[in-house]
Amino acid sequence: MISSLKHVGDSEGPCAVVKRVCRRGCWEDGAVEVESAEGANVQVSVIVPVYNAAEWLDECLQAVLDQDFKGSMELSVYDDSSTDNSREIVEGWREKLEKKGISVVISGHNCDKPRGVGFAKNQAVSQSSGECLCFQDADDVMMPQRVSMQYETATLHPTAIVGCQVCRVPEGSTERYTRWINSLSPEQLYTQVYTSHGPTVVMPTWFCSRDWFLKVGPFDEGGKGVPEDLLFFYQSLRLGGSVIRVDECLLVYRYHQNAATHSVLEETIWTLRVDFLQERVLSQWDSFTIWNAGKQGRKLYRSLNPTNQKKVKAFCDVDENKIKKGFYTYEESKERPKPKIPVLHFRDAPPPFIVCVKLDMTGGVLEDTLLSLKLTEGKDYYHFN
Repeated sequence: MISSLKHVGDSEGPCAVVKRVCRRGCWEDGAVEVESAEGANVQVSVIVPVYNAAEWLDECLQAVLDQDFKGSMELSVYDDSSTDNSREIVEGWREKLEKKGISVVISGHNCDKPRGVGFAKNQAVSQSSGECLCFQDADDVMMPQRVSMQYETATLHPTAIVGCQVCRVPEGSTERYTRWINSLSPEQLYTQVYTSHGPTVVMPTWFCSRDWFLKVGPFDEGGKGVPEDLLFFYQSLRLGGSVIRVDECLLVYRYHQNAATHSVLEETIWTLRVDFLQERVLSQWDSFTIWNAGKQGRKLYRSLNPTNQKKVKAFCDVDENKIKKGFYTYEESKERPKPKIPVLHFRDAPPPFIVCVKLDMTGGVLEDTLLSLKLTEGKDYYHFN
């Protein structure tokens, strides 16, 4: 019985990695197949990658213990070479969790350097056995009804990534981002996947069926600086997966400077977004207008492949100084003559548009303008910033 073991395969040596265990599906041919405890089906595995999370683990694990879910649960933790006492803290919660019927699987490695969030999540998934996966960051706190509410939704939508609304702490941090997370309409969960905010349901709230995860995944294991959540999210959409948000705050989402998301370079995200926009939207359009003749609009134009650059019929703006210039000349182009793109007032510009104006920064003016033009998001325009 796995739940009765202190670790899934102890190991020794200067850089020992616990042998990868595959309990209900895996990507590695050499993985070991292991039955869940007592041969029973585990309905939900809570997946917790850990790296130097001692400061937050007690609060995180107390919240796992406090879940009101009536089905079978499992906690699967993978320690990515923490240098603090994170693993000891998790072990200290084993007895309490098992007394409540929550089986516990803990493993990790002790290499000199962490392998990254993607690697740790993949390991935690592989050693788990639940029909559904509830992803939980060690520095966040789930509300008591999180597992029960998301499980209900995920069982009705087996090919969905299910998220939820969040409560941000410290209160007032990342206000615009938090408002965006919580207020997107069901349609915008699909249309706003190209913005700099990333996945329209944020990774710390993800819940999905194991079968869907195995079809889409695994997470990219490139390590620090790799946006493994965005890569997975885009692949899920490519495969026809749906995106659903439970409209209740089911997670206390902590903001702090040591969060892994801060290690991802803005340019890395930019490139992925541009590529996905070209793949999913621009490939379907014969022509379009870039809404913003300023820095961001010009950057988008320069980032497009030559085929899509030729589809740009105009830039549009509200700034009279930019409009008076008449054209944007692509000076870096090797074409002769160099491309000159008209700069128009937005009321004179032809749709569809790629809007490169920051969301929620104009006091509602941008949103009101788009409404006044009777434009439909996802058809006549997409937000990119």
